[in-house]
Amino acid sequence: MPDIPYVVAAVLVAAAVTWALRALPFAVLTPLRDSGAVQYLSTRMPAGVMLILVVYCLPDLSLPHARSLTSLTALAVTVGLHLWRRNALLSILGGTAVHVALASTVFAH
Repeated sequence: MPDIPYVVAAVLVAAAVTWALRALPFAVLTPLRDSGAVQYLSTRMPAGVMLILVVYCLPDLSLPHARSLTSLTALAVTVGLHLWRRNALLSILGGTAVHVALASTVFAH
């Protein structure tokens, strides 16, 4: 079994590395908060990310298949909830719930 000073040194090094890795993003982001480019991206990225997710999730739709109807119905519910309530969490959870419910019951294979 390793001696006590070695174990204490190993724990201290692990703690220091863990702390540094958790503090590093905050130290790097602090100067960027006043950047005009970052402020512009913070207003445009949510819509961009959602568009990328839609393009990624729906590339292989073939309309006669039930799986496609499940995805399109869930997409419609997500968009409808977001236009109605303007709440991203509600929209995502609602669309996911509709997709899971339809995939497990109505359009189960």
